[in-house]
Amino acid sequence: MDKYEALSEYFGYTSFRDGQLNVIDSLLSGKDTLAVMPTGAGKSICFQIPALLFPGITIVVSPLISLMKDQVNSLIQNGIKAAYLNSSLNERQISLALSRAQKGAYKIIYVAPERLNTQGFLALCKTVEISMVVVDEAHCVSQWGQDFRPNYLKIRDFINHFSNRPVVCACTATATEKVRTDIIGLIGLESPAVSVLSFDRKNLYFEVVKPKNKPEKLKQYLDLYKDRSGIIYCSSRKTTDRIYEALSAQGRSVTKYHAGLDAQERKHNQDEFVNDDKQIIVATNAFGMGIDKSNVSFVIHYNMPGDIESYYQEAGRAGRDGCSADCILMYNAADIRTQRFFIDNPAENEELSGHDAARLRKLRLRKLDDMIGYAEYTGCLRQYILSYFGEKTAEKCGNCSACRNDDTKESLTKYSKMILSCIVRTGQNVQEKLITDILKGNITAEVSVKHFENLSTFGLMKNVPLSKVSAIIKQLIRNGYIDSQDGKLRITEKSKPVLYTDKPIEFAYTKVARRDIADDVDKNFDPVLFDILKRLRKEIAAKKRVPAFTVFTDATLKIMASRKPVNIREFSAIPGVGEVKKDKYAALFIREIKAYELQNKADSSAAKWNF
Repeated sequence: MDKYEALSEYFGYTSFRDGQLNVIDSLLSGKDTLAVMPTGAGKSICFQIPALLFPGITIVVSPLISLMKDQVNSLIQNGIKAAYLNSSLNERQISLALSRAQKGAYKIIYVAPERLNTQGFLALCKTVEISMVVVDEAHCVSQWGQDFRPNYLKIRDFINHFSNRPVVCACTATATEKVRTDIIGLIGLESPAVSVLSFDRKNLYFEVVKPKNKPEKLKQYLDLYKDRSGIIYCSSRKTTDRIYEALSAQGRSVTKYHAGLDAQERKHNQDEFVNDDKQIIVATNAFGMGIDKSNVSFVIHYNMPGDIESYYQEAGRAGRDGCSADCILMYNAADIRTQRFFIDNPAENEELSGHDAARLRKLRLRKLDDMIGYAEYTGCLRQYILSYFGEKTAEKCGNCSACRNDDTKESLTKYSKMILSCIVRTGQNVQEKLITDILKGNITAEVSVKHFENLSTFGLMKNVPLSKVSAIIKQLIRNGYIDSQDGKLRITEKSKPVLYTDKPIEFAYTKVARRDIADDVDKNFDPVLFDILKRLRKEIAAKKRVPAFTVFTDATLKIMASRKPVNIREFSAIPGVGEVKKDKYAALFIREIKAYELQNKADSSAAKWNF
């Protein structure tokens, strides 16, 4: 069997997505590989295909129980022998799984990082052939990423236990260049191939709104989304509970998730959402990493998160099936205060020294500034995100709130000159906060010590909102008028014509966007048949006690509802239908499609003669 045969037989596809082949070929050649691929790009297949083709077992290190269970359920539904080892299993279950693994019962074993160096698991690894070790959510190894897990630092020790070292693959959806460097060094990848796929998720629509009444605005969005599945992220447990109660009172199909709930309730609520028993889940950032639910069609951030990485990862849980989906950020000044409180009052972490804790605080403040910059940005939102990850794009994406509305331009040349002049008059190489304090007329200790209250630019922008001053500074930086590589501001050659001539600067300010939800990429499927097939899928999933999307994704059902296959040959040609699923489900789905078509013909005939 080769990689194309494995893709067709087990996953039901005839071709690979962009970027997948590079990673697969690298691993099959025996080369360590770092794969940075956005959510929805199909990174799991990049290591699952080699795992099927390698002679031994593949170990996948994964940080969350929910991720393991969903991945293993999906693999089993596809006819692939897989298991997981984590704290949800008791010692008897773990011993049984290890015993089965020794007898060759599994090709892929998902393992929590804290179990890697246990005596039982190390003993297993000495008695069976381990062909590959995969580190999923690999950004967790970096203290400077958005989701550091100390247990990930022990993965390198585990790999070093092998006398015959397996191929190592590290995967993540979001990682800056600094985090990628950390992943390579801290996991111990040897001369790895690095594959960084475009971070652009073209099916996602991005929007930022600053409503005076957040609850009312949220209601408007949910009324627009009707029966669609979505996530609402809140910054605190208290807000999560409040929004959940409000939506429940409105009669919406909603559940909630945060760390304050006991483990059983969290699992129950999560399962209700994943299995489509509840349409909406209101949650803190404790929910989501590794949730492999494909049909989430909107993610609303009721509060602004603390960094771009977290925002993009959480927003990216929408549209994993390739269908159009919305990512909405609701933002106000209180969100900034909340995030600064979290930074100043971090959860205890004994792994960090005082020096590292101070560095981490400084880094998080800088990341928060970048997040505020996104919330205040008046240009293309997708461009801002991609630029943050080091990816250059065209100025307008056509699928964000800034690009979808007619631009109303306000000349900011006057304000830009004030900012640039202020930087020059301070002698340059100064922090942004000092510049904004001077322009706003704030007599701080630093302003007073340096006598900057005597500058002609002092107080020039006292009547301009601070958020707007910061937004203009960030646009000047992004458009090359100000350099701030080390966090200190200095003017560039490009800014001199603005300062010393009449050359204007204009930035686009946009009206509040109105999202037309009917504008969906999936226009050709029969919605009535789609609902019938979804009900059938749910019945099957309930009997098998697995999430519905592991039977077939919404995208696959929509293609069925479009092509309407009525025989095995036509059914086999549907993307997402592998050999195992064809054998299990073809007769059931074809029967429903035939019955629907027959009923349609009967209704059409009756209407024809109904005078």
